[in-house]
Amino acid sequence: MDASNPLATAGRPLSASRVRPSRRVADRILILASTGATALGIIVLGSILLMLIVEGLKGLTPELLTAPTPGPGSAGGGIANAILGSLVMTFIGIVIATPIGLMAGTFLAEYGRGSKVADIIRFLNDILLSAPSILIGLFVYTLMVRPMGTYSGWAGAVALAIIATPVIVRTTEDMLRLVPSPMREAGAALGAPRSLVIRTITWRAASAGVVTGIILALARIAGETAPLLFTALNNNSWFNANLLGGVPNLPVMIYQFALSPYPNWQSLAWSGALLITVTILTLSVVARLVIKDQRAR
Repeated sequence: MDASNPLATAGRPLSASRVRPSRRVADRILILASTGATALGIIVLGSILLMLIVEGLKGLTPELLTAPTPGPGSAGGGIANAILGSLVMTFIGIVIATPIGLMAGTFLAEYGRGSKVADIIRFLNDILLSAPSILIGLFVYTLMVRPMGTYSGWAGAVALAIIATPVIVRTTEDMLRLVPSPMREAGAALGAPRSLVIRTITWRAASAGVVTGIILALARIAGETAPLLFTALNNNSWFNANLLGGVPNLPVMIYQFALSPYPNWQSLAWSGALLITVTILTLSVVARLVIKDQRAR
């Protein structure tokens, strides 16, 4: 075989002796730079997480999850009211966002393929997906808080729903597009209407991915602070059942307490930040497990 013939050596790896020294140096420099950047990111993120764990564990007390947040300069107290307020607003927000996102994603994937209306909706959804959350908070403030004349948990829940909706729309559309077309065609061949095929075949085939999108949206809004500053605000007492007035919540509580000069408030802020981090980490792990289970099937 003629080694000088380029066709004879096609498909075979070049030996190190045949690679120019300048290319070997560039390759090593790129490997070192990539490794160094990865190590730097791990060190920074690891140090932040370690500091959060160390400082957050200091504030763990028996009354942390049972007592409401204390007043300025007070000792003791907990974050139970802030946890409950966050759970209520997050639950309402995800309940509002889920059906809207599911139906919109289904329209984009099943009914609007190739249509200009679907392209416009998809473009607007992408814009909303990347919009700063503080702008959404200002929008809901103008839409609800000013006309109502008071901050409320309802306004906070609507702001969180607006943030969660585009995540669910995008995930639902992507998961439904992954369903093989022959599955739809088989249902249509049996005489089933399109809506029945979607409900009984397409949704069922993509259920794991859709649930994953909902979990990711839940993790996305669990730690949002900016929109709640303009909608729900915060207070140090238990909120009313009508959710009117300032509603205690973890993100705004952490923001306000961390900036305060009171050591007790700062300690509660660290504990609240640790709790949110663990919650979001748990939701992310659950989402990955769901995706892994879907791929295994």
